[in-house]
Amino acid sequence: MNKRYNMNIAGLNRELPMFAVNENLMIAAFILFGDVELTVNSARDLLKVVPEHDIMITAEAKSIPLIHEMARQSGVNNYIIARKGPKVYMSDITTVSVQSITTKKEQTLCLGKAEADLMRGKRVLIVDDVISTGESLLALEKLVNEVGGNIVGKAAVLAEGDAAERDDIIFLEKLPLFDGNGKAI
Repeated sequence: MNKRYNMNIAGLNRELPMFAVNENLMIAAFILFGDVELTVNSARDLLKVVPEHDIMITAEAKSIPLIHEMARQSGVNNYIIARKGPKVYMSDITTVSVQSITTKKEQTLCLGKAEADLMRGKRVLIVDDVISTGESLLALEKLVNEVGGNIVGKAAVLAEGDAAERDDIIFLEKLPLFDGNGKAI
């Protein structure tokens, strides 16, 4: 099955390849890696609608180009990446576990003391490429809260499925989920 879903994102038309999550559910994969034009436009459009913030955080890895471009466009020199595992340069590590719709196994997100210090007492914007089940978002919220950051907004390029009905997130476009035959549900 070689299905694609066409949509307009940040003023650009894109064909998203569709993949089966299981026999009854398919997703259209939104991948910013390698699409500079889409990353630049998405960052620009998100910056127009997000609240004022002191620092941004995202989970490793798919939304790294987005948060980087958002920081570049807003003239900010830093942002935080919650890593998928502890790194040798991290000290006093804070961790949470997460199970995402696009990942087959449970993951751990980690912050070190340096990242925690950047967020403590600051207005933090959580950034993601797609919010679907909300599990990754919840893990990031737990990390920010645990280190004393003040979450002022949660933003993504796309809200997938029921996430588009949430009133606590900011997003540019709705992305449907699909049944096992590729029909939007």
